Amino acid sequence: MAVSIRPLNDRIIVRRTEEQEQMRGGLYIPDTAKEKPQEGEVLAVGNGKLLDNGQRTPIDLKAGDRILFGKYAGTEIKLDGEEYLILREDDVLGVVETTAKGKGAK
Repeated sequence: MAVSIRPLNDRIIVRRTEEQEQMRGGLYIPDTAKEKPQEGEVLAVGNGKLLDNGQRTPIDLKAGDRILFGKYAGTEIKLDGEEYLILREDDVLGVVETTAKGKGAK
């Protein structure tokens, strides 16, 4: 799905990943009591931060990256019935990288 919004400067558009059904002590937790996931997929990135000297520093993220971000980071928006999050690159805590387990992997 293509997002019809382009973030500016050092901002990115993120879609939160769906959290698996939570169960604690045999009880299902209702949607209203669940915390929102702090992991998402980058859908679009801006051009980078504009420095005082007029140059831009490129963003280290790209569309398709799975990232971790702070619980209260960013601004939530709704576009065409879908919820997205607009974050600054500084709000990103890390990139989730998957490695293939196989021969030679420890």
